[in-house]
Amino acid sequence: MALVIQLFSYVLWFPLKILGIAAVLRVGVRRYPLIFAYMVATFLFAAAELPASLFYHGAGHHTNKDLYMVIHWYEEGLTYILILAVVISFIYRATARLLPRRIIRMVLAAGGLLFIVVSFLIHYDRSLPLGDWVTPWTRDLNVCAAILDLTLWGLLLGAREKDSSLLLLTGGMGISFTGEAIGTSIQSLARIQKSLTIFYVGHVFMMVADAVFLYIWWQTFRKEANRSKQAVAARQPVFGDRYAHGTNGPPGK
Repeated sequence: MALVIQLFSYVLWFPLKILGIAAVLRVGVRRYPLIFAYMVATFLFAAAELPASLFYHGAGHHTNKDLYMVIHWYEEGLTYILILAVVISFIYRATARLLPRRIIRMVLAAGGLLFIVVSFLIHYDRSLPLGDWVTPWTRDLNVCAAILDLTLWGLLLGAREKDSSLLLLTGGMGISFTGEAIGTSIQSLARIQKSLTIFYVGHVFMMVADAVFLYIWWQTFRKEANRSKQAVAARQPVFGDRYAHGTNGPPGK
């Protein structure tokens, strides 16, 4: 059962991630450099984890467990750091027209970095298995990212000029954070009741939320790329337009 769910998650996740990366490239990496770095890095993390993950789930959670857990938890920690960086970059962009923007940006950047370091120092313990201290650390990073995402959402809704792309990107992340929180809670309940079925329900919940998040990002970047393409096409004169508009007479006149 675990192997089937894992295979389905990869079949769902990898195409959406590739489509999202392609759409970001169409929009332009310079417009979303941190998002592009996040998308590519998480794709590479998943690709590196794929063989160990399938072997681990297919072998009854016993064979190759240590290798899989090390790769998985390092990937989780790095992913949440990247997510925090993306959220902070969104807030940085949303506060572009606010007068105290420099102070806001410095506080957010310094606060986010300080939170990562302090949380790491609190939970890090060399005497414990990797997952025992990385789990609460990534949980703290997820909570921090969710709070920042809500702050960003409030800033965007209160702005006079709405940035539809940023609203959708922020909303997609909010769905991911909410799904992660609910799925983790379901899995915690499953451990208390010692129910493998409930545990799988939590995993599926997180998988669906992440797929929705990736789909929203893909569609947002795809539509923005199309709008940019149309805007560029509208500014470029088509061959023969000068004759149609009478700016020059046709040849021979």
